[in-house]
Amino acid sequence: MTDTAAPTPSPAPALTPTPTGKPRARRRAFLILGAVLAVVLIIWAIMHFFFAPPEEETDDAYVAGDVVAITARDPGTVTQLHADNTQSVTAGQPLIDLDPTTADVNVAAAAAELARAVRSTRADFTRVGQSDAAIVQAEAELNRARDDYARRRGAAQQGAISGEELSHAADAVKVATANLRLAREQRRQAQSAVQGTDVNTNPAVLAAIANYRRAAVARGHMHVIAPIAGVVAQRTVQVGQQVNAGTPLMAIVPLDRLWVDANFRETQLKDLRIGQPVKITADMYGGDIVYHGRVIGLAAGSGNAFALLPPQNASGNWIKIVQRVPVRIALDSRELRSNPLRVGLSVTTTVDTADQRGARLAQAAAAPYRGDTNVGTDPKVEAEIRRIVAANR
Repeated sequence: MTDTAAPTPSPAPALTPTPTGKPRARRRAFLILGAVLAVVLIIWAIMHFFFAPPEEETDDAYVAGDVVAITARDPGTVTQLHADNTQSVTAGQPLIDLDPTTADVNVAAAAAELARAVRSTRADFTRVGQSDAAIVQAEAELNRARDDYARRRGAAQQGAISGEELSHAADAVKVATANLRLAREQRRQAQSAVQGTDVNTNPAVLAAIANYRRAAVARGHMHVIAPIAGVVAQRTVQVGQQVNAGTPLMAIVPLDRLWVDANFRETQLKDLRIGQPVKITADMYGGDIVYHGRVIGLAAGSGNAFALLPPQNASGNWIKIVQRVPVRIALDSRELRSNPLRVGLSVTTTVDTADQRGARLAQAAAAPYRGDTNVGTDPKVEAEIRRIVAANR
């Protein structure tokens, strides 16, 4: 009996998944969504390029401010430090104290010299009175000598006295005349030292007063105070350090008076005008905080023009590079107090150039702000000068 192999069963056909949903409806939804996005994009482009206000924007902008240097005006040794980096100070607040010993000695010496000058001037006025008395005495001596000579000359004519006695009487008249002339010259000399002045306006006294003021000013320089309010930075001085005049000690940055230096391309400067409003966003705070400023000036040249090594385009191969010109933008001090910035931070500036009525050139120079410093006339010094003069008058 022959064995017959059973036929191998063929595999069952794979089941095709039944499509779910409606393909036509899905495609229609995608087409509608794409059309809506295209319309929105077209509307945005039209509004941005045709109806949006003209503006110029750059992110090549940085916060700048004054860095007020505090330097030693006279040599001395640092004895105390009253402020350090990152600390805020107010105008007139003590910063550094230097050893005042030498300055105190100089003030005492100047006070003694002033007293000596007042006494010397008072003596000059006394010499004028003495000269007047000497003139009166010399005139009396001359009159007596003349009278004596007249009597002896009459007696000599009668032969009562010798010619020698008459000659001595004549010599006495000459001596008295010379003494009177000398007394008058001495009076002129004494008068020339005080003529047209009093003790307070005498040149010697004025010179002594100036010397005392100089010593008092040097003494005041031993106590360094803050000229303006701000934050201390770049403190390099240490206690016990011997400093010379002009040595940098520290710096103060007034953070309520900052500005922005925005470096616009030269192709963006056509419509920039002084006074145009500016919106600024700082990388420090992001776009949530917007500062409002205004253009206050454009630099006199590009950055390359004032570089340490300006380019020499007349030599070698030349490649044109679009230059940038710094534009200064003032910031609102109230916004700075609410959200402080720091010097050197990066910002993005957007200038609204719609209003082009402002000037294209720089504004006229104005007086810079001034801080409180320890210079000028000190009422205490002036009161001490008056006391010294009165005490020795």
